[in-house]
Amino acid sequence: MLDELKEEGIVNKVGGRFKLSTLIQKRMVALNIGAKPQVDTRGLPDKMAIVIQEILQDKIFLDSSGEVQTRNQTAMANLPGAYPGLPGTTPPAPGSTARPSDE
Repeated sequence: MLDELKEEGIVNKVGGRFKLSTLIQKRMVALNIGAKPQVDTRGLPDKMAIVIQEILQDKIFLDSSGEVQTRNQTAMANLPGAYPGLPGTTPPAPGSTARPSDE
């Protein structure tokens, strides 16, 4: 799995090592907080392998503003419930324990 990261092909596909690092980091955050993988995860040992496959299969990319995109939506948009701080979400009122999706 990490052998793919040593190849120049994946670096060139994303647009450079910095963009690759950024894409991996942002997508790992999304997966860790509940985003659904965009590839078949059977046989993939961990989330890093999922992210690498998503990149290799052109399922995810960084848009011009540096946000992770997948097909026609942001990769963060498929998170269950709301997550304060993500684009397009409204944080709960101060002192509230309800998530915006529960209101």
